[in-house]
Amino acid sequence: MHGKPLARMTHRKLPRTWAELNPAALQHNVAAVQAHVGNGVGIMAVVKANAYGHGVAQVVQALASKVQMFAVANLAEAIEVRELTPTHPILLLSPGAPSERAEIETHGLIPMISSVDEAAAYSQLSRTRRIPVHLKIDTGMGRMGIWHEDAISAVREMRALHGIEITGIATHLPVADEDEEFTRAELEMFHRISRTLREEEGLAHAKIHACNSAGAIGYPEFAGDFIRLGLAMYGSSPIPSFQSQLRAALTWKATVTLVRDVGAGRGVSYGRTFVTPRPMRIATIAVGYADGYPRHLSNQGAEVIIGGVRCAVLGRVTMDQILADVTSLTDCAAGDEVTLMNDDIPAHELAAKSGTIPWEIYTGIGRRVERLQKKP
Repeated sequence: MHGKPLARMTHRKLPRTWAELNPAALQHNVAAVQAHVGNGVGIMAVVKANAYGHGVAQVVQALASKVQMFAVANLAEAIEVRELTPTHPILLLSPGAPSERAEIETHGLIPMISSVDEAAAYSQLSRTRRIPVHLKIDTGMGRMGIWHEDAISAVREMRALHGIEITGIATHLPVADEDEEFTRAELEMFHRISRTLREEEGLAHAKIHACNSAGAIGYPEFAGDFIRLGLAMYGSSPIPSFQSQLRAALTWKATVTLVRDVGAGRGVSYGRTFVTPRPMRIATIAVGYADGYPRHLSNQGAEVIIGGVRCAVLGRVTMDQILADVTSLTDCAAGDEVTLMNDDIPAHELAAKSGTIPWEIYTGIGRRVERLQKKP
């Protein structure tokens, strides 16, 4: 077989599949969005779901001096982040369960509340200080929050409670990357309500935040006091025109474990969905859907990079292994590194080919994938 020579790789002792975090890229992305919305806007770094699969300990360490707040989904995540940073405010983006509220107060976390009853429950837990809470207003997401029509009357009731302080006012944008007309109207309404709450209902010092990554990039004039930066922080823009401003914070790699010459007419992987049309050289790679490499990439034109060359993924993705065409690489061998995802094969490319979204690609990277930090 003829093909492009592959520069020999030094076979370092590495996991079968691993993900390398680049702190410099992470910080670059924060700075890029910060410049877009303006330096007067605070950054709330969203590090839920193990920092979108990037490794929460490394991400918090990289961002501690670059952001003002962290946000997570639940109590367990918040406690983990609190152990990593004792001073940053930490916001719970999802409601705390009744059984979790006391611990939320004990750890000095900030709950997001959606009703007067929820506010009253936290009020009863207050000891030596008033518990800071953020008020969630539902302006169109339909998932949590006080309906926008009821926000003013609800705040009046909440302010009568002795044990809480509303330090933030928030909403969530359901279609910021899809429907400009709806999103702009939603943001205008939210800011109108927020102004009333600040100017007429005693919440003059409450911080306003509405924009996720898509909102911050698409509608920077509505950024408010904080933006909740998630997807874009990790290097994937929900607004395609901004993608060139970002860098992938994570490179996902795996190892070639076997290289075989395969004759024409051979079935490859389960279901024989790919049959070799000619003699080929095929590499077995130590990653599969149990590691988070999507099974829906099977026969969808997915590629990996070996020795700087894109190589087609063949047949079905299996639980622990994938197969790639390395016919053009005359020197590919077991132990070689394989790049599954980086700036050249970004998360949004894998998402498009597997029929999902970049968020799922990132958060689907499994615990068998060791998280490492890229060396400077």
